Amino acid sequence: MYPRNMSPLVLEALGDSPVVLLNGARQVGKSTLVRGIRPDVRYLTLDDPAVLAAAHADPFGFVAGLDGPVCLDEVQRAPGLFLAIKAEVDKQRTPGRFLLTGSANVLLLPQMAESLAGRMEILELWPLAQCEISRQPFSLIDLLFAGDFAEHYPFERGDFIKRLRAGGYPEAVERRSERRREAWLESYLATILQRDVRDLAQIEGLTDLPRLMQLLAARSGGLLNNAELSRSSGITQTTLRRYLTLLETLFLIRQVPAWSSNLGKRLQKSPKLFLSDYGLMAHLQGRSEASVTEGHGLPGALMESFVHAELAKHQGWAATRTRLMHYRTTTGVEVDFVLENRRSELVGIEVKAAATIKAKDFNGLRHLRDTAPEQFRRGVLFYTGEEVVRFDEQLVAVPVGVF
Repeated sequence: MYPRNMSPLVLEALGDSPVVLLNGARQVGKSTLVRGIRPDVRYLTLDDPAVLAAAHADPFGFVAGLDGPVCLDEVQRAPGLFLAIKAEVDKQRTPGRFLLTGSANVLLLPQMAESLAGRMEILELWPLAQCEISRQPFSLIDLLFAGDFAEHYPFERGDFIKRLRAGGYPEAVERRSERRREAWLESYLATILQRDVRDLAQIEGLTDLPRLMQLLAARSGGLLNNAELSRSSGITQTTLRRYLTLLETLFLIRQVPAWSSNLGKRLQKSPKLFLSDYGLMAHLQGRSEASVTEGHGLPGALMESFVHAELAKHQGWAATRTRLMHYRTTTGVEVDFVLENRRSELVGIEVKAAATIKAKDFNGLRHLRDTAPEQFRRGVLFYTGEEVVRFDEQLVAVPVGVF
């Protein structure tokens, strides 16, 4: 079992919150984590047909019959439980009374989130981070703001390609055969796109979704253009927006909004769209380990998706609370990622799938610094070399081996 950096945060939340919800995609290890944290507490999963039937038939009676602390797995399958849990918590507000897990983002399902406002703490669990796989926990976000990098980070291309192809789902990481990993990913996608989408949307026959996922994998890391995607997929924009919301709710995709010095203008700019797991992205793109190994350099979009996913995971346990965004001007100047902390300080991040770097590779970061000199803390360029190279007091190239 891999140690999860979110475990202490879940325990901390259980110490003062009556309801704790651990949110995340299927098969990222939520059940394993909660069973490890609370091995002696009653555990019920709504994937069990009998438990699900009871929860649907009488949610208030079901919850009232649960004595003491309890873990409820896949709670999104019975939305009526949220109001029942609210009523129970209002009778007796005991910290750690309910530990819930869900495979649908309740923040995108307002009717669920609002019913437990002020009573429930929501934590997100993503696929395994590379530091969890290597069993060397640390906080990259805090390191980026502190700037306290080592001088050297080893990088081995073959090992990195294996990590890119494996992704972060524990079951996929454990499968040593590429053929068996591909089989698992294929089955995983089919299960989610057939069952979970049907449960959430209450509609059958979403035959467009597998093809849409392939189109999104080909565009991962690019600006979301609904009109172009609608034309390419043959899906109307209204239906497309609904599908994208469903996929985001199931943690399969993630949107990274644009940063602007004027907060009110941020939503007017196109977000970037990423698949949440780079192993799944490589699978949908048909990239075998051999094809990536034989290619010149590394696929830039896949490496950018790797950095995106790792940053998102580290945000979950970092002491420095941040928002993850991107920067792009109307003239095409861009920075792949921008981290902004609560003091409005910025760390700009560029990703280069190359072992050599030049001064011009920092042009986007310089533009961001010139745009917001008072906020700009540091500009970091991740690359596939091994040495940390400082270009000035605020601009530094860091090997991707730091992950």
